[in-house]
Amino acid sequence: MDAAQATRLLKGVRAAALSGQQPPLVPRPVIGESWDRMLHSGVDPDHDFRTGLLSVEEIEHRRRSSPLAQVLPVLRDGLVSVADAAQHIMVVADGEGRVLWREGSASVLRKADGHGFEVGAEWSEDVVGTNGIGTPLIARRPVQVFSAEHFVRTHHSWTCTGAPLTDPRDGRLLGVIDISGPLDTMHPATLALVTSVTRLAEAELRHLHLSSLDRLRSVVAPMLARMTGRALAVDVHGWTAAVTGMPPVRRLALPRSFSAGRTWLPSLGTCTVEPLPGGWLVRAVEEPDAESPTRIVLDVSNARRWSVTVTGGAGTWSHELSPRHAELLYLLATNRAGRSASALAEDMFGDPARTVTVRAELSRVRRYLGPLLAHRPYRFREDVDVKVITPDHPAHLLPHSTAPAVRSTRATTR
Repeated sequence: MDAAQATRLLKGVRAAALSGQQPPLVPRPVIGESWDRMLHSGVDPDHDFRTGLLSVEEIEHRRRSSPLAQVLPVLRDGLVSVADAAQHIMVVADGEGRVLWREGSASVLRKADGHGFEVGAEWSEDVVGTNGIGTPLIARRPVQVFSAEHFVRTHHSWTCTGAPLTDPRDGRLLGVIDISGPLDTMHPATLALVTSVTRLAEAELRHLHLSSLDRLRSVVAPMLARMTGRALAVDVHGWTAAVTGMPPVRRLALPRSFSAGRTWLPSLGTCTVEPLPGGWLVRAVEEPDAESPTRIVLDVSNARRWSVTVTGGAGTWSHELSPRHAELLYLLATNRAGRSASALAEDMFGDPARTVTVRAELSRVRRYLGPLLAHRPYRFREDVDVKVITPDHPAHLLPHSTAPAVRSTRATTR
């Protein structure tokens, strides 16, 4: 069908969803789940609500401090000329959904101003509903939002296509790359184009990271050559530049509260930490470890950021979780008796045969939780107190997740 027919059909689907009636066609899962979040959050489907713009000073601060600035040349080369020719604009937003850069067709930029699609504006889901910036931030995957798939009616004349961009060093969500424009200029290949260019930008960040590790390695190699015992130099994200006295490790899982001084790490035990240019020197203390941690708090209450906090005799430390690890630890925390690899594969992928993937992810989790996890079956140790902090409404639980077990929990609340 053409764009006009698709728009009419989608408007009927949206109207039925808002009134609680049976829609003529089920919306795509990523759109249907977003609409459910909007209905539970109380977003007005008929009126556009806008928050205040960031100040010029705050915009410049965010631009300077964001790794997105390093990949702007890649994004411009891959998207701006295409967007301009197609009567669209390229928009780059940060992890909070704030627009930091936008370029493209001058006429479309003027139309975007009328929709509040300006530099400094917030386009998160809970402010403007389902859209090509806020929804990819939540879903953690590329999303195209066509016409009446936008929850707020005033956006129905637009089509928006966004892909989340993550930091390859630590998996942190940096923001969204979006191509938006009037409905009649939409092209079906836009989703593939935005996704591909976003992946190129992530590859550029990975290249820059490897170069920074080389620089750190050149600084620290002479120091490590004179040391005895176990020691390694890592960058601020825990990636190893050099090691001595122990088998090489690709990455050392660092807690969020990492700083110079004496600390405890699951993979090394008690350590001393010294600052380096662009990283840390970590030296293992060859003495019995402090008392094992006894309390774990898994916080999955936020839509875009999740963490695990460990408290015990060695103090308290926190670690920010990737989307996959947030799913995995939630499943283990809510199944204290444990799950086999095949059961976890069924929970996460709907396929009990995907045990290799599950075991690989659990191996990565052990880098920072170490002996706090038991196996056969996989579970948290029985003597560890585990608390899970969940969203106020279960429908908002890990909204990025497509794991059958998580989706089932969300679906029971509709």
